[in-house]
Amino acid sequence: MALPIYASPLQRAWYYGFRTICTLIFLFLIVPILVILPLSFNAEDFFTFTPEMLRFDPEGYSLKHYRDFFSNSDWQNAVVNSLRIAPMATFLSVSFGTLAAIGLSQPHVPFRRAIMAILISPMIVPLIISAAGMYFFYSRIGLQGTYWGVVMAHAALGIPFVIITVTATLVGFDNSLTRAAANMGAGPVRTFFRIQMPLILPGVISGGLFAFITSFDEVVVVLFVGSAGQKTLPWQMFTGLREQISPTILAVATILIAISIALLTVVELLRRRSERLRGMSPG
Repeated sequence: MALPIYASPLQRAWYYGFRTICTLIFLFLIVPILVILPLSFNAEDFFTFTPEMLRFDPEGYSLKHYRDFFSNSDWQNAVVNSLRIAPMATFLSVSFGTLAAIGLSQPHVPFRRAIMAILISPMIVPLIISAAGMYFFYSRIGLQGTYWGVVMAHAALGIPFVIITVTATLVGFDNSLTRAAANMGAGPVRTFFRIQMPLILPGVISGGLFAFITSFDEVVVVLFVGSAGQKTLPWQMFTGLREQISPTILAVATILIAISIALLTVVELLRRRSERLRGMSPG
């Protein structure tokens, strides 16, 4: 929004000062990430800019690290493991999180605030504490070091994101639609899939995308709960930094940044669609 011509000097100072502060914070957050992008094309096995790169010499740039990522069996196995774990964890997060959000949106549910606080606690509790707790719990029930153990652990981390996004979508939901469907003979399941789901779908998909990103990028919990057979892509990156110092990590990080930007763009488009469906913004 443009600054009006009748604004006072104090309003003008706040207007430009606020935008300057936001710009500095944005640069503080983004610049370290942007440094990774050109380094991933380094022709040498270094984590720093070479003289050739600083001179923009074409010989200082190469796709060797990307070729190593797509040809190295260790990296490809890690990708396969991540793609096996993240979708299933996302499915469980979306299923349980959506049902929990719908249940907690009902005014007659007792202790709603306490239940909500417990369900979103994985977002608040330090991840190392959650990982240690999951390790001791899963080791007692025989899930430690198994595929389903990692999936359930990641699902527990993703459920809070689904609950928050679906609950936000349900704020503007008209409950008279479900009552009208019930009066016309529709059962609860049919009412959910034909009435509620189309309206809350943007929130469900947004929460699912956040849950997928959480599972795909998570490394602390999988180090505690997983085994060598569940070595995911972030785990392989952690190993590369600790043992091999492989510059292929830079190429992988660049690919993950591109994927994250694409997913966040989808989330923003879904948010705008949700606002249009609820009449909160012009079409």
